Amino acid sequence: MKILTFTTLFPNAAKPHHGIFTETTLRHQLATGEMQAKVVAPVPWFPFKHSVFSQYAIMANAPLTETRIGIEVFHPRYAVVPKLGMRITPYSLAYSARGTIGRLLDEGYDFDVIDAHYFYPDGVAAIMLGKYFRKPVVISALGSDINLIPRYPFSRRMIRWAAENSAGMISVCEALRTEMIDLGLDGKRITTLRNGVDLNLFRPIDRVAMRSALGVDGFTLLSVGHLDPRKGHNFIISALPALPDVRLLIAGSGRDLKKLQKLTRELGVADRVVFLGAMPQAQLRDYYGAADALVLASSREGWANVLLEAMACGTPVIASNVWGTPEVVQTPAAGVLMPSLSAEGVSAGVQQLRAHYPDRGATRAYAERFSWADTTRGQLHVFRQATRFATPDHAALSWRGL
Repeated sequence: MKILTFTTLFPNAAKPHHGIFTETTLRHQLATGEMQAKVVAPVPWFPFKHSVFSQYAIMANAPLTETRIGIEVFHPRYAVVPKLGMRITPYSLAYSARGTIGRLLDEGYDFDVIDAHYFYPDGVAAIMLGKYFRKPVVISALGSDINLIPRYPFSRRMIRWAAENSAGMISVCEALRTEMIDLGLDGKRITTLRNGVDLNLFRPIDRVAMRSALGVDGFTLLSVGHLDPRKGHNFIISALPALPDVRLLIAGSGRDLKKLQKLTRELGVADRVVFLGAMPQAQLRDYYGAADALVLASSREGWANVLLEAMACGTPVIASNVWGTPEVVQTPAAGVLMPSLSAEGVSAGVQQLRAHYPDRGATRAYAERFSWADTTRGQLHVFRQATRFATPDHAALSWRGL
């Protein structure tokens, strides 16, 4: 099979950690030897290339074309219109990618299926492109594209339209599938395929040596994710006054850095919190292995990859009881779920884990149940089924049909 992956969530040379999970998924698909792929990953157009302006400026430095994991990746630019982005972005994405995809077809890459990641706006744009080029589209739902964005009536209507015109849908957890059905999407065409974990990359290390090398001392928590309100780093920091012997490492970058740093000073815990910044996965593995627990205090998650990454390194987790997370944290070997999404909930979770700390070997063994093999086979099966989908014989790069 020949696959065209379409998503705004894909790494690039300017932002190598952006959407790394999408690249990981594709890498495992390619490893089967059963498919070829090219990637069209549009990035926002921005007139300046200096990060002082915004995150868009960082993305402006992405090359138009690059090679990643041995395949071609294209980054056409799409327009982002302030205050109108929610409504216009699907059309802007489709328009920006149309020329790139047309050239790929002209050059002989006659792909069988468009594999779109994130339902809105990416999946909606992919359906427009699928209609235009008469190609079937599979859309993967990842999290906030289903449990947050459909709150907006226009976006919800477009998501339903895209679902009706898709050749198949994938959800990363059963909780998302249930929510998709509640939105009116056809459950018979939704396949739940949870993300796996790279057990070769994320593995136990020499813990004593690594803690010494990284300067990790005492009971240490690790929080990983964008410095964004939805990730709940503030709850973890706010729990530290009740945990006087606990240290916290935060890996990630984002708009809330100064706000979170200020919070550590206000609570008098700045000497126990280290902001590590964004880091590559190989370096992150070392911190997973050195930490005593990973804490994930997100308010919304589909399937949080960081949970399994930490477990694969032998590190148990303390996680908020939301969406797909209970499907990941199912046994004491995996860790504990917080009783509430709050500073008190984090504190209680830490105390519960410390009182019944699991064997790290058992935590690793639990993670080994989540290899990529079954998930990848399921994805390829969905793609094969999609090739038999009767694509409507008309274009849809306008408002018609919505």
